[in-house]
Amino acid sequence: MNATDVDEVTTLAQPPTLGWKFSQVFGERALGEEVQEVDIISAIEFDKSGNHLATGDRGGRVVLFERTDLKDNVHRRDLEKADCPINRHPEFCYKTEFQSHEPEFDYLKSLEIEEKINKIRWCQTSNSSLFLLSTNDKTIKFWKVQEKKVKNVSEMNLDRSHALVNGSSPRLYLLNGGCAERSYTNKDFSFPPGGFPSLRLPVVISSKETNLVAKCRRVYAHAHDYHINSISANSDGETFISADDLRINLWNLEISNQSFNIVDVKPSNMEDLTEVITSAEFHPTHCNTLAYSSSKGIIRLIDLRRSALCDNNSLLFQEHGAPVSRSFFTEIIASISDIKFSKDGRHILSRDYMTLKLWDINMNSGPLATFQVHEYLRPKLCDLYENDSIFDKFECCLSGDGLRVATGSYNNLFRVFGCVGGSNEMTTLEASKNPMRRQVQDLARPPSYLSSATGGGRRGTETPGVDGNGNSYDFTTKLLHLAWHPTENSIACAAANSLYMYYA
Repeated sequence: MNATDVDEVTTLAQPPTLGWKFSQVFGERALGEEVQEVDIISAIEFDKSGNHLATGDRGGRVVLFERTDLKDNVHRRDLEKADCPINRHPEFCYKTEFQSHEPEFDYLKSLEIEEKINKIRWCQTSNSSLFLLSTNDKTIKFWKVQEKKVKNVSEMNLDRSHALVNGSSPRLYLLNGGCAERSYTNKDFSFPPGGFPSLRLPVVISSKETNLVAKCRRVYAHAHDYHINSISANSDGETFISADDLRINLWNLEISNQSFNIVDVKPSNMEDLTEVITSAEFHPTHCNTLAYSSSKGIIRLIDLRRSALCDNNSLLFQEHGAPVSRSFFTEIIASISDIKFSKDGRHILSRDYMTLKLWDINMNSGPLATFQVHEYLRPKLCDLYENDSIFDKFECCLSGDGLRVATGSYNNLFRVFGCVGGSNEMTTLEASKNPMRRQVQDLARPPSYLSSATGGGRRGTETPGVDGNGNSYDFTTKLLHLAWHPTENSIACAAANSLYMYYA
């Protein structure tokens, strides 16, 4: 990025701060109700159109939701072409669910494999059928979901109209015209000329009623020695990648028994291991480009055209800030838990334990902006380490227009930041029916700014140890998973077993 581009970014008109409103909730927990472990949502993903939403849970189930508010408006496209405002927000309804994974046991390694869904990724649709990939720790599955007409069998041979013959008592007729009151011998099975008039073939009739059927088309297994943390579908519609701690494999959707290892960071001596792969994502439009992050806080952008094994990265993104006092927790909180490309592929959003960082793929000298998510936790890192909360993996997402970013935090909170240069937008929302109730106190504490060589790094401040309402934070209620609608300002997020949806 040259100086002209930087000036162009910083001089963009500032979009107005969004006012977020509650839209829907699925699986709302009643007061005092205990949440079952298998019901906790572990993955969320919109498809490219935004008309379908998929969630996975720790019980190995995938639940699909379908948008309904567009069905009543047949003139929506005409209104969009005429730039007429459409006064509605996305509304979804339950579509179907299916059991994607079951618990397994690896007898060679004496290892129990959980059914928990780690990631879901949508693939290109075909003939009104939906395709998606789902994975647990070891096995990836390719699913096809389609509507099938319900078929009914009619005109059976059992004819109730002949139950009464000439006023005689009812006789029980069997299939193929037989009668229960008569015992048959071999001599009885003689067919009269023309056959039996009562013998008819059943007829299968397709009704207008339809059922959704999920069918597993492929199973991609036995390719990862370590737990799978990422899958990503390629823009070519034919391939996808899967990543574990030390390797990234490239698959063809049609071939389940073979994959190609394209990244391998496993040292010959495991004692020399210094970092692991934490997340991997294909570029949204360039099928030869992908990015992956590591536990050292490094993002590597690689080009599949350069070599078969892409250990030598094309570009390396790492923050080189002013030297600060290092501690035992420095490397732990620097580990990147999630990365996402912007819709146009120009930027990469990364989430580590404390911050969100926005990167320009054409400028690897440092992040364009840094957003502090919960800086108030820094004095409590020792406590977070003791209860393992410091290893929580928070996801992040970008809006379709690239103007905002979002990520989760504790107390079922998530934060939305404006990422246009100089934007003051910083909204804290709670996963509840009243998402904005935290704003009363937050508005009194505007974000502070830090200058850097690459642009303004924005840092939101908080009162240490308490939230905006003075409540102590509960580290057991954390919002790890969320997704932004690809074309509208709508966010879906998971709080335990509940799926909340908001719009602005």
